[in-house]
Amino acid sequence: MLQNGKNTLAVLVLKWCDGTYLEDQDKFRMSGIFRDVYLLNRPENMLYDYFTTTKSEKDQAVVTVQANYQGEAFPVKITVYDREQNIVAAQMLQEKRTSFYTHQAVFEIKNPKLWNPEQPYLYTMVIEGRNEVITDRIGIREICIKDAVIYENELPVKFKGVNRHDSDPVTGFTISLDQMKKDLQMMKQHNFNAVRSSHYPNAPYFYQLCDQYGFYVIAEADNESHGTQSQYLQDSSWENVSKRWNERISDNPEFIPATLDRTMLCVQREKNRPSIVIWSMGNECGYGCTFEEALKWTKYFDPTRLTCYESSFYRNDRRKYDYSNIDIFSRMYPSLEEIQEYMEKKPDKPFLLIEYCHAMGNGPGDLEDYFRMICQYPILCGGFVWEWCDHGIYQGKAENGKEKYLYGGDFQEEVHDGNFCMDGLVFPDSTPHTGLLEYQNVYRPARIVSYDQESGVICLRNHMDHVDLKGFLFLTYETSCDGMLVEKGELELLESICPHETGRIRLRVKVPECGRCYLKISYHLKNSTDIQPQGSFLGFDEIPLKNQDSRNQKAEKLLRSQNDSYTCAVQVWENDRYVWIKADKFCYTFNKLTGFFESLNREGEELLDAPLESNIWRAPTDNDRKLKQQWTDAGYDRSRTRAYKTSWEMKDGRVILHSILSLSAVALQKVLDVEALWEISNTGEIQVKMNVKKDMEFPQLPRFGIRLFLKGEYEKARFYGKAKKYLQQQRQRHSLLTCLILPRRN
Repeated sequence: MLQNGKNTLAVLVLKWCDGTYLEDQDKFRMSGIFRDVYLLNRPENMLYDYFTTTKSEKDQAVVTVQANYQGEAFPVKITVYDREQNIVAAQMLQEKRTSFYTHQAVFEIKNPKLWNPEQPYLYTMVIEGRNEVITDRIGIREICIKDAVIYENELPVKFKGVNRHDSDPVTGFTISLDQMKKDLQMMKQHNFNAVRSSHYPNAPYFYQLCDQYGFYVIAEADNESHGTQSQYLQDSSWENVSKRWNERISDNPEFIPATLDRTMLCVQREKNRPSIVIWSMGNECGYGCTFEEALKWTKYFDPTRLTCYESSFYRNDRRKYDYSNIDIFSRMYPSLEEIQEYMEKKPDKPFLLIEYCHAMGNGPGDLEDYFRMICQYPILCGGFVWEWCDHGIYQGKAENGKEKYLYGGDFQEEVHDGNFCMDGLVFPDSTPHTGLLEYQNVYRPARIVSYDQESGVICLRNHMDHVDLKGFLFLTYETSCDGMLVEKGELELLESICPHETGRIRLRVKVPECGRCYLKISYHLKNSTDIQPQGSFLGFDEIPLKNQDSRNQKAEKLLRSQNDSYTCAVQVWENDRYVWIKADKFCYTFNKLTGFFESLNREGEELLDAPLESNIWRAPTDNDRKLKQQWTDAGYDRSRTRAYKTSWEMKDGRVILHSILSLSAVALQKVLDVEALWEISNTGEIQVKMNVKKDMEFPQLPRFGIRLFLKGEYEKARFYGKAKKYLQQQRQRHSLLTCLILPRRN
């Protein structure tokens, strides 16, 4: 206790303790005090604790405030104000004892404005007692499950979420208010509506910002005994490891008090935040008696929110476990096939992708595929991408002037995870990865279902959960031809398009008769919010337009000029190893042993630095770490082609080469059987068609293609296509078709 005069405040910081076994999250290990520490001077008799819950009923809301005193009880008045500071309700606390509280006040608010992430309306609650005034904010919302579908305020919702750690390259785990605001601003800008506080409670003002800016929150207890998964076992199969994961801690009664303590601290501290709709018991611990008790207490104390715990999936078969207090079935990184199987079982619990689309390295891919499945099944309530930011430690600038960040192993530590914490949608300095841009456009607020070019009718679907598109956004449009702008303008929505419904708008555009033409529709925020300025870009659709000749006219002109200058007949001769194809201004050499061209010479100039070759190898990405060993065992990194037979014929002035070949590594069986047809015109144009059959004993291919090694003097290429960096087949929705001049290395 404080005494008059001089006092000593001593703080003991433990680097390691028994609690360390429950804090084995995938993150850097840092020691110290990262959150605010302060002394609070309050009266000896005071209102010690309160719990606010809300319920909406037709045209009114019921707000209940339960409270406990420390010391003697005294009169307390509670007043609720709207945004305009009008009093909407007022009550005195009355004695009414329940399992957890001694006093209660119940308000009725007529025609309430409800809270949701798209319209985060907050009321102000003022608690006036003896010598003290407490101010808080209330969001009126109700979350529930009906027929395995999650509803908020009677409307079905989808979680468009991301997992977020406290991490900064300079301040580490110490995150300021401004840093939190920046994270949430970027999330909102890129169409997220939910955050999982992985894997521990955040600072209190983080949840208050989520209330204000509009985010659903999964609030997670600081509990992860991940290390017990890595215990030594004679049988190291995953089946045995996953069954015995829970033995040491999560199904050990000795850890019930510690588990309950962490759960109760999480729930008690943030129980008044409307943004929190789900309590998570922790992460990657396995399942057992500790979590059965924690879930039981949580549902008893707070039945107004939902619960989840993904690691309940991992348990042994020694007894029957209690899952009755888990509301949501959650999984990490399930395949689309696993989700489909769950849906076919007609489940009684919603399915949540608690982690999916791992953003490490060149990830994430498949966002569009998951989005379509989330839209298809009401029971599939959405997901949380892993994760928001790369965990890197700033170390100044490198010799080349670039910022330098360190990760696991760079500090000469014995135990580390390498770069496995560099797995976010943004770099350590919050610069967006390509994956963040992909997410923004996959989860854009609206999508064009169809466009009738003749009538100008666009069918537009609203993918928001709560707002009418008419009041939420406006459109801009651009038409382009061969990458060049033809027309642009702005379009207001004149009629309502309610959540999850499709409406019609009209837009007639000018379309040139010739050229590859597209209509781009962009979505912009109509009105500014606390976190986004008016006009903020929210995503786009790009639609091909019909005309008489849809070929790129620049490319067509170039090809036509080439064709006009090459009119000579083609000559062909061969020996045991090569086929030569020659006309007036070109001479090509085809290698019968490899099945590919070895030389391409035009007008006396060799175009190639090396022969063409088939290629199935690429540099493995971080997300390929498990596949990489299979690929190297299969010899994909040292594969080569072998041709067995090559023949040729002349047809309509064109040379047709027919090759039978295979691709394999030395001392292994064939991976691919290939039948290739090459067509060479009298202008020197080459076309190829390959029929490829893979031996299904081998793992999936890293890639398949032909490598064309141009000489170094060809420094630039004119390119027409999708033009963002690091495009992949499974990650291209953020990119537009355009015409660029690119360096040859791209």
